[in-house]
Amino acid sequence: MFKFKVATLCIFFVLCLPVFSAAQRSPNNKTSLWKTLSGDPPLAIARGGFSGIFPDSSMNAYTLALITGLPDMILWCDVQLTSDGAGICFPELTLNNGSDIGVLFNESSKTYLVNGVSRTGWFSLDFTLDALTNVSLTQGVFSRSNLFDQSFFQVVTVEEVARQLKPPGLWLNIQNDAFFRQQNLSMRSFVISASRSVTVNYISSPEVNFLRSIVTWFKPSPTKLIFRFLGQSDIEASTNQTYGSLMKNLTFVKTFASGILVPKTYIWPLDKDLYLEPHTSVVMDAHKEGLEIFASDFANDIPFAYDYNYDPVAEYLNFIDNDNFSVDGVLSDFPITPSEAIDCFSHMDKNNSGPAIPLVISHEGSSGEYPGCTDLAYKQAISDGADVLDCPVQMSKDGIPFCLGSINLIDRTTAAQSFSNLMLTIPELHSDGIFSFSLDWSDIQTLKPVISNPYLDASLYRNPRNKNAGSFVALSDFLALANNATSISGVVIRVENASYLAEKQGLGVTDAVIDALSKAGYNNQTRKKVMLQSTNSAVLIKLKEEKNNYELVYEVEEDIRDALNSTILDITKFANSLVINKNSVYSKNIGFLTGATDVVSKLQAFKLPVYVKLFQNEFFSQAWDFFSDAYVELNSFVVGSGVDGVITDFPGTANRYRRNPCLTLGKDTPSYMTPVGPGSLLSVSQTQPPALAPSPVLDVSDVTEPPFPSVVAKPNSDNGATAPPPKQPSGQAKIVVGIFLSNLAILLSTVLLF
Repeated sequence: MFKFKVATLCIFFVLCLPVFSAAQRSPNNKTSLWKTLSGDPPLAIARGGFSGIFPDSSMNAYTLALITGLPDMILWCDVQLTSDGAGICFPELTLNNGSDIGVLFNESSKTYLVNGVSRTGWFSLDFTLDALTNVSLTQGVFSRSNLFDQSFFQVVTVEEVARQLKPPGLWLNIQNDAFFRQQNLSMRSFVISASRSVTVNYISSPEVNFLRSIVTWFKPSPTKLIFRFLGQSDIEASTNQTYGSLMKNLTFVKTFASGILVPKTYIWPLDKDLYLEPHTSVVMDAHKEGLEIFASDFANDIPFAYDYNYDPVAEYLNFIDNDNFSVDGVLSDFPITPSEAIDCFSHMDKNNSGPAIPLVISHEGSSGEYPGCTDLAYKQAISDGADVLDCPVQMSKDGIPFCLGSINLIDRTTAAQSFSNLMLTIPELHSDGIFSFSLDWSDIQTLKPVISNPYLDASLYRNPRNKNAGSFVALSDFLALANNATSISGVVIRVENASYLAEKQGLGVTDAVIDALSKAGYNNQTRKKVMLQSTNSAVLIKLKEEKNNYELVYEVEEDIRDALNSTILDITKFANSLVINKNSVYSKNIGFLTGATDVVSKLQAFKLPVYVKLFQNEFFSQAWDFFSDAYVELNSFVVGSGVDGVITDFPGTANRYRRNPCLTLGKDTPSYMTPVGPGSLLSVSQTQPPALAPSPVLDVSDVTEPPFPSVVAKPNSDNGATAPPPKQPSGQAKIVVGIFLSNLAILLSTVLLF
């Protein structure tokens, strides 16, 4: 049946091979360190291939897994049988979700009893292999991209996967032997026949009777039989016992299997709030019985325990590199991530600081773990290995500079609960809200901080237990904290809205910053770097007049595709380095990378270091090309584009990335630590998205601003702003109601966070 489009497969190889070097393990890992049953490194098992990107069990999914993974990558195939006894790879018993069979055979759905439950759909056993020739595989997880659904990835057989790809290992999962037997189809006959013609390394099943029926046949062979555990309260039909009770009788399991496969929560249970509970003894119990143990249900693009802070590598390390045990393999939809976790991030020397590049700059401290700009967020950033701590400076009504990510207190505090009467509409700030300059510092200190949740629409929450933890920090305290932290090499102080504060509020934020730095002793020492950052060139010109040895950092707010030489020369007159957005490095369309700019190298040619923002662990923040893996993204910017520093909500992830020994291997760098090729994935699809208008070129006019104004006396009327108008008794109230509803929405959304 293998009629997969050869041209498409060849194009895929051509696109990917220059991007990913030949798969190989790095020479740094010592097998003696592993706590697996054999002492060898654990296996990465690709469930349906790279099913997190391509349709599950498609040839492209299997190919991508081999290209990007470990050299001993195991390909997983969920076996279903056709009416003529052929074994195909497909993740579900019914073909409904994961193919377009319902479109091709609209009237052919049937209903069967499966384990006593009625199921309706298109079953493989109702079609011959030839009848499935025109069926196209599609992405079965709706939160993943459907761009490849029209690329005609055909259903493939077990033999085609084995013979065409010659994988290092092949794993056949037999999920529903009892059902197929009821329909007079024999999984036993199929696996025995398949093992005669191709190498099958693992066969798993959740059915005791099936494994017992083949154990004698496979006993003299290298094929390993694995008993798959389902939910702990689910019933295993042939024994009429729950899987939880069978886990207590591994001696019995050993009579028909050499290993077990368990959901990851069997090993690290979660409480009702999705936090980790203490690990169980399941791994040690299995190893004591002489059974290998594999863990399943790993995917980068689903929420997992909050303890991992959306870092999938951290999750894998908790299963393979802890002081107590290591599983013998992990089953993943994104096999590149366990590959790098096993080979690059395991057993790292905790005393190894790693290379100095990239510079790891915090964004409001470790704001992915704690409310940003709080004492706890900054202390966590120090512990996480950040080089530079950042403080976005705001001014209180009584002139105290403090750190907060927004001038609008509603964005980061509980101000809406206590000071709703101070709600203002300020056109210059493009915002309705309660602003820092409306409250004295003593009032601000009574507020609770609020953790940032940038992906609420996707129901991705950051560390709910700490959503209001920590205390706000004055600039003076921030500078003292950074100065006392020996691991911190510098600070970056971000100054925004300075012109408005000077003209309308009588607050000199630039003067306050320079004064605080001087009082903290930063102006006459070289031990700590001081970086002053702003999106306003006039602010940096003003700060340059102070003639301090501070690094002035210009932030380019908009996405750009290029910068004129004349513009860069103009920037060098007032800045020593730049901050640019990720989209100014790699262009993107519908979530896929379309190309790379030369903005970084062009700026660096003028001896301007380039720092890029904003790096976040949540998979929603990453292009599909980065495989929902923060490390693949970081690597593509650092190694692929040569950025000098990264600005991140999760400095611990960035620090772990730069410490991994795979970065020092040169020509031996494994595929999973090689930058991605922008445009490669998008080119594989036969459906191309409409072209987007290109980002602008940074022009001299974009960086030229009027001179910075002098601080003027504070106006007496309403902070220079307007309160929402009172309600009108007639139809003229439409605009007023709009403002009220806008403010009410802000208040309600804020209250709902607590």
